[in-house]
Amino acid sequence: MAGNSERGSSRALLIALVVAPLLIALVMLAPALAQAGGGAAAATARAPASPEVMKWGFMAAALVTGLSAIGAAYAVAVVGGAAMGAVAEKPETAGRALVFVGLAEGIAIYGLIIAIMILGYL
Repeated sequence: MAGNSERGSSRALLIALVVAPLLIALVMLAPALAQAGGGAAAATARAPASPEVMKWGFMAAALVTGLSAIGAAYAVAVVGGAAMGAVAEKPETAGRALVFVGLAEGIAIYGLIIAIMILGYL
C-alpha cells in the first residue's frame, strides 16, 4: 500500500513540475503574442507620453515598489518572529507559520504588480 501512495505522489510531483513551467511560460508569452498579432493594434497606438508624465510615472513606480518592500520587510519581521516563537513552543505549527510569513511577503508582490501596471501605462 505504501508503495502505491509514494508512486502516486511522485507522479503528481512530476506532473506539477512539468505543467507549472509550461503554464507560466504561456501566461508570460500571451501579451507578447497578442501585440505581435497585427496591424489593427498598431493603428490604435497612442501617442507617447510627455517627459513630465514619464518622470512622475517612473517616480511613482519606484515609490510604490520601495514602500511595498519596506512594508513587506516589516511584516515578515513581525510575523516571522511570532511564528518562530510559536514553533519553538509547538513544533507542529511550523506549516501554518510558514503560510503566514508567505502572506506577509505578498505585500511586496502586490507593490511590484502595481509598479508594472504604472510602467505599462507609460
